[in-house]
Amino acid sequence: MNDLSLHILDVAQNSLTAGATCVELAVRDSGGLRRLTIADNGCGMDSEMLARVTSPFATTRKTRKVGLGLPLLKMSAELTGGGLWVESQKGKGTVVTAEFVLSNIDCPPLGDMGGTMQLLVQQSPGVRFIYRRQTEKGEFALDTDEVRAELDGVPLDHPEVLAFIRQFVNENEKEIVEVHQ
Repeated sequence: MNDLSLHILDVAQNSLTAGATCVELAVRDSGGLRRLTIADNGCGMDSEMLARVTSPFATTRKTRKVGLGLPLLKMSAELTGGGLWVESQKGKGTVVTAEFVLSNIDCPPLGDMGGTMQLLVQQSPGVRFIYRRQTEKGEFALDTDEVRAELDGVPLDHPEVLAFIRQFVNENEKEIVEVHQ
């Protein structure tokens, strides 16, 4: 995957497959590190699956026998000197955390988080998505429950609402990110 937003999209789609009704996404740049956190209230994993989750041959899919999302995210993080951690409890949900060293030449760019949020909301407009972004220059958040409350019945997957979500995230991202990133 060329950028981190695609990894985030992949992990968030796993959350949706696991039945999550709330998915929290956070990206924090601090102290030379970028930390991604994706937390959900889906079905979670038992200890056996959790132990194998970063193996490319561990998947819950019935259509194919490999799952590359988390193994590729782990590899990307480790190439920069960072790492990947997965916590999960059956029936309670999962938290995936990946950490990247920003100064490392192998650190992928964040990518189009506005587009990622737009796709997630379009795919699952009934799910609550919370996106938090923080850098040393500032922070912002998008909570689809707050957006939904302001819409007076207009669905989240309406084209104008989806365009707003993408624009809101991308414009706020530009305000809090250093030019060289």
